[in-house]
Amino acid sequence: MTLEKKLTYKDGFKLGIPICLGYFSVSLAFGLMAMQGGLPLWAPLLTSLTNFTGTGQFAGISLFISGASIAEITFTVLMINIRYFLLSMSVSQKLPKEIGLGKRLLMAFGMTDENFAVIYAQSRQLTFPFCIGVMTSSYMGWFGGTLVGAVLQNIIPAMLTAALGIMIYAMFVAIVTPSAKESKAVLGVVVIAVAISCLFRYTPYLNKLSKGWVYVIAGLVSAVVMALILPYKDEEDKPNSDENVQDSSEESKQDMLQSEQSITPNELDNACEELMTNLEKGDKLC
Repeated sequence: MTLEKKLTYKDGFKLGIPICLGYFSVSLAFGLMAMQGGLPLWAPLLTSLTNFTGTGQFAGISLFISGASIAEITFTVLMINIRYFLLSMSVSQKLPKEIGLGKRLLMAFGMTDENFAVIYAQSRQLTFPFCIGVMTSSYMGWFGGTLVGAVLQNIIPAMLTAALGIMIYAMFVAIVTPSAKESKAVLGVVVIAVAISCLFRYTPYLNKLSKGWVYVIAGLVSAVVMALILPYKDEEDKPNSDENVQDSSEESKQDMLQSEQSITPNELDNACEELMTNLEKGDKLC
């Protein structure tokens, strides 16, 4: 019997390299956007140093540049990032009990959608060094891209800057499209949110509301509506095929036992005599 090899920091770092490369290009656009919005150099760097959420940072910085209130920024970023609570709790359930609270909080800081997908997909027992390896690699790409975009924003060609400006929208499409194809609920949330956004954009008086509150209203209303229309069904509510198979097999066993018990001794003797007679006839024919 061979012992299963533990997941190491090196294993995690290697798996995080593709995420690192993807984050670098997106955070490069973030650094450019922040500097073009008139923010000082330290602002995007400090933001990416203390935060690790692409969508949240883009939304927060764009709202800040547009002059949104602190309440708008807070509620918008909270709605965008609240999913990380669920992702962190899911991974926490797969961690060994000896990993303390401090290490779990550190891992929660580095829990992004892509990091979660890589970490949660592991069949082997998760380890703290492995998880930190994935997060370190991807975090380096995120902060490094922000640094390059902020420092070189005057050097990068205008054509490339314009192309990177739509990268965040491409990232949104890439994240939402696969989920919308697989889930009617997700598709419904997207459609309702888009409809509400268009309503606030093109309706007189409503279009005076700042886009931060439009994000909050569209997100909350679309999520609540689809939760009522297509509520999530827990695994306990779904019919268990294994239990059905087991029940049917138990019933068949009981039927066989009952059929065996229904045979009387006389019938069994007659069957044995008939079998012996047939055997004797066969011997004579031979």
